[in-house]
Amino acid sequence: MIANYHTHTFRCGHAEGDVADYAAEAEKAGLKILGMADHTPYDFFDVGPRDRPMRMKPEELPEYAEAVRAAAKEYAGRMEILLGVEAEYYPKYFPRLVDMLREHKVRYMILGQHFLGNEVDEPYCGRPWSDVSVLERYVAQSTEALRTRLFTYFAHPDLINFPGQDDVYEREMRRLCRAARETETPLEINLLGLREGRNYPDERFWRLAAEEGCAALLGCDAHRPEDLEDFRSERKALDMAERLGLRLLERVELKSV
Repeated sequence: MIANYHTHTFRCGHAEGDVADYAAEAEKAGLKILGMADHTPYDFFDVGPRDRPMRMKPEELPEYAEAVRAAAKEYAGRMEILLGVEAEYYPKYFPRLVDMLREHKVRYMILGQHFLGNEVDEPYCGRPWSDVSVLERYVAQSTEALRTRLFTYFAHPDLINFPGQDDVYEREMRRLCRAARETETPLEINLLGLREGRNYPDERFWRLAAEEGCAALLGCDAHRPEDLEDFRSERKALDMAERLGLRLLERVELKSV
């Protein structure tokens, strides 16, 4: 890999290290582009603060942005370091999120749709869900997100854990792949899923993505600095991409927030 756009920091509550730690490891790993995409703050203004340990708080965003800019300055000429976030698409709150990110000059978002609806009292998509309606809602909400054309790429698009009928899975996820292709949104093969033996990457999904001509890329989804040197998972992902005939990108064009 020469570029990784999916990197977290301690601010999300379930990762280790700060931007400087990841930058040092990225240089050792030979990366030319390091995209910091910690879990975005979200302003659930009408329900009060959310207590899930999965994203930074709004008041931490300025500090995060400054840490990324400081590292970018330090590594200028050796490695490009980019200020981004990983964000869910919650229709009710999304416009306020975009305003906040623009205020702090965040350069890009990647889509990571972990919950449905507007998150409040909604299910986590990575649990096993045999209910077809959950799969349908995941695809519909993700498709709506892609059509905003504000997301640089879709992280772990196969996070949805549907152990039901393969023909239903294929019908819905093919719709998702077509939306990604039509909006020119690359899809991420997630190395964290490989590292931890999660339900993704799901070869059922990636076979469809290859058939639909979607662009794909690898994402470390680094939650520890050493994850940037996870060459074993990288090799597994490359082998799968080659076997399925996926069109892999080395780097992506950022879509401005």
